[in-house]
Order: sequence, then structure tokens, then C-alpha cells
Amino acid sequence: GRGFAFQRKQKIERQYRKLLKKGRKVHSQQDNQFTDTYPEHLKHLYLAEEEMLKKRRRAPSDSVLSEEKLNKAVDGYGRCGYDCLVIVRIWSTCTFSPRSVVTEGKFKKKTSNQKAKEEYEKIKAERARKREEAEKRKQQREAAQRLYKQKKMEAYKILSKKTKRGQPNLNLQMEFLLQKIQQNT
Repeated sequence: GRGFAFQRKQKIERQYRKLLKKGRKVHSQQDNQFTDTYPEHLKHLYLAEEEMLKKRRRAPSDSVLSEEKLNKAVDGYGRCGYDCLVIVRIWSTCTFSPRSVVTEGKFKKKTSNQKAKEEYEKIKAERARKREEAEKRKQQREAAQRLYKQKKMEAYKILSKKTKRGQPNLNLQMEFLLQKIQQNT
């Protein structure tokens, strides 16, 4: 009957077709990318890149393998040969490099090291933010204390004045109290 090898073959074919479909979507998005809005001194670079991409592309009928070709390849190469054949076909039909196929999968799941680094960066940013907030609060508190001390000193100077005979100056104290009442109302 159909064993695990057949199921594996089916799975690989689905992945291959999925990649082909993705490649076609990428091509259609890239077509709109090249326009005449580029600066003159860089235009030749963009046009050269566009020509290179056109050369890489193949007609859709060439890129899709028929079932017969796949079966012949499997018979000729065995199980490992089929995997290698599919991988080679994927690399040859896609416009992106083989490395991007490998690295695409790597970036989908983050490693524990990447997670730890991100966590560390978050904690570091949080600490910096808290430090800045604490510094602002400290400066505000110091400014308020300076203002309070200045007012206290002025009040002390007025209230501690004495007459020639050493008695407290009640006129100045009354004026100070009057000013205080007027400020509050």
C-alpha cells in the first residue's frame, strides 16, 4: 500500500507548490516597484536589477513539475534523491537565494537567546525610563524646597526684626499677616 514515503512525498510536493505560489505573489508585488521616480544618478542601478529579476523568472508552465516527472525522479534517485530534487527545483525557480529559504524559517521562531536579549532590552529600557522619571521628580522636589526655604527666610526676616529697644516690631508683623491674608483671598 501507500506507506510513510508516499505521505512524505505528498507533503514535500505541497510545500513546493506553496513556495511556488509565494514566489508568484512576490513577483507581482515587485513589478510595481520599478518606476521612473528614481533619481537619475541611480536609475541605471534599478533598471539593471529589474533586468536581472526578469532573467531569473521562468514561465509558470516550466516551473511546475508534472506528476510523471516527479515519479520518474523518485524511481531514479530513491527517497533522498527526491528530497534533493525538490530542493534543487525550489532553489532554481525562486527568485530569492537559497539562503533566504533557510533563514526565513529561522526568523519565524525566536531562539531562547533572542528571547533573552529582547527581554533584557525591555528591562533596560524600563530601568532607563524609571531613572529619568525619578530624576525629574527629584529636580521638581528640589525646586519646590528652594522656593519654600526662600519664602520662609523672607518671613523670618520680617518677623524677627526688632525695635531700637529690642522689642518685636508689631507693625511689620501686622503688615506681613495682612499680605498673607490678601494672597489667600
